[in-house]
Amino acid sequence: MVALERVCRVATVSRTGVPQVVPVVHVLVGDKLYFASEGEAKKVKNLRVDPRIAVTIDVYSEDWKSLKGVAIQGTAAVLGNGPRFRKIRDLLYEKFPQYPQDAALGKGDVIVEVTPRHVFSWGFE
Repeated sequence: MVALERVCRVATVSRTGVPQVVPVVHVLVGDKLYFASEGEAKKVKNLRVDPRIAVTIDVYSEDWKSLKGVAIQGTAAVLGNGPRFRKIRDLLYEKFPQYPQDAALGKGDVIVEVTPRHVFSWGFE
């Protein structure tokens, strides 16, 4: 489910304790979740100060008995340009074919690697 969904929500906290939640597109590689960002984005600045992160991937349904989701609490590492950056960028481009044209990743952009510490889910039998 995590690998197939198209968007997740990422929560970080600022140096002064102000929470921020933003939607991002992601890929799952092994047990780690990755997303890209501008290097100067608020979420990246927050993670450079405090690497704790929370991620929610959910599937909404009008039939609330069918609600499903996964919540991840963990730590994040910010990856600059290099082999892992390029590998994950290529996976993001594969999953989201519009990415290279609409939001190509270039100089100054980063990949965020999320290492789960606690994972819980709901709605799965």
